[in-house]
Amino acid sequence: MDVAALREALRPFVGGLKDNCTNTRMPEYCQQLGLPPPPEGGDKRGRMHAAFDALPDDDVPEFAVGLLSRRMLGPQLRNEVQDLLWSDTPNIAIPKRNRRELARALQRLELFHHWENFEQLLQDVFIIEDDLTMLFTGRRGGVLEDVHRHFVRNPEDADVEALFEQLKAFDLPDRRFCLLLEGLASADVQVDAEAQVAVVAAMNPVLQSCGAELRQTSEAGGYPVFNVVALRSARGRPKNLIFASSRKPDLRFRDAVNNDIEIVSNIDDVLVYDRPLGVDGLRWKDLQGWWAETTGESDATRAKKTLYRRLMECLPTSSPPQRQLFELYFRSFGNAIPNLPALLPEVWLHWDPKTVEQRGAQALLTHRMDFLMLLPGGGRVVFEVDGVQHYADASGRADPRQYARLAAGERELKLAGYEVYRFAGIELQQESTPAMVKAFFQSLFHRHGVSAP
Repeated sequence: MDVAALREALRPFVGGLKDNCTNTRMPEYCQQLGLPPPPEGGDKRGRMHAAFDALPDDDVPEFAVGLLSRRMLGPQLRNEVQDLLWSDTPNIAIPKRNRRELARALQRLELFHHWENFEQLLQDVFIIEDDLTMLFTGRRGGVLEDVHRHFVRNPEDADVEALFEQLKAFDLPDRRFCLLLEGLASADVQVDAEAQVAVVAAMNPVLQSCGAELRQTSEAGGYPVFNVVALRSARGRPKNLIFASSRKPDLRFRDAVNNDIEIVSNIDDVLVYDRPLGVDGLRWKDLQGWWAETTGESDATRAKKTLYRRLMECLPTSSPPQRQLFELYFRSFGNAIPNLPALLPEVWLHWDPKTVEQRGAQALLTHRMDFLMLLPGGGRVVFEVDGVQHYADASGRADPRQYARLAAGERELKLAGYEVYRFAGIELQQESTPAMVKAFFQSLFHRHGVSAP
């Protein structure tokens, strides 16, 4: 992401925020916006500029997202800022032909169930010029008046394809068009979950032909949140993350209907993250916040340290390369780690109350993953550190059957939508290892649209 361009786009706007507060209230106002305290003295615009200039580069994107979420930016600046924020996001192409098919698929449904929220969605996605009809005649005019007339006052005239044509939705950049689809599937616009599901069901057959789909990625206020994701990511959404356990946990369903599980063995032996994931996946700061709440630790610095220590403790002492990969990930990105995906160790993929010997040929492969990352848009990435036990028998001799099980397990993961990356233990114990690990994660993050230094 071009942070310098983002700063340049936002700086004049930030200077203009001087009119929203007095000199006395400016420190409090800056704090609310997520800016450092302004210096004392000088004119108000200069103080706002100074506070913005003091904002670290790593925090500028989050500051911009905050302005967008408060709808503080005008349409032109909003689009410019969004385009900069999306510059590192993988593009999901939806051709014009498929967009027309989407409009026709929506024709049989009631497009929205809440006019004011739908009107706001249109203003959030499109640049709709102010119309002066109201000023001179007392009646609304322009695009929004046309939409209201055909979809609210005279719904028998509603034509979704004509609406998309009038709004120039067929020519929107792909990411902005996806924003429109996500808004149409939102609880604000559809009001109830059943209507959300109906809209998603109508659009997904068309989207799937483009290699994408609307998928529930989280919940908000008890309603599902849907985002357009590439089909290469795993289907479904995580409900229970069972991790940080080097031995098989003893668990049972406390409520099978709600998928609530209970750890029967020593609770300290395993961690279970059961919060909904947002579109950003699971970041370290999300995991740290959960840990602080779970343990009752109010000191953020201490929570960060105790969580890191707890995760390190679960890594097998018999595998120094595995511990090395975990340590190097944090060392490579330093202060940027809170906004980066969490590297979860010892994650249980399959859990079976019976042993492999009891299950026999029906046993599930790849029970536990060395590391897992949950990335934006539903992406799931597995990292495996291979020692001699992955391809040799107990005596250290090459074992084709052991390698065959390894290969079969990897195929199973990939078919389920996971990306799998393997590291040889020896390559994590070289002088060049730190540079190699950092370069690998930088490339991985670029592929998935994650901003990293």
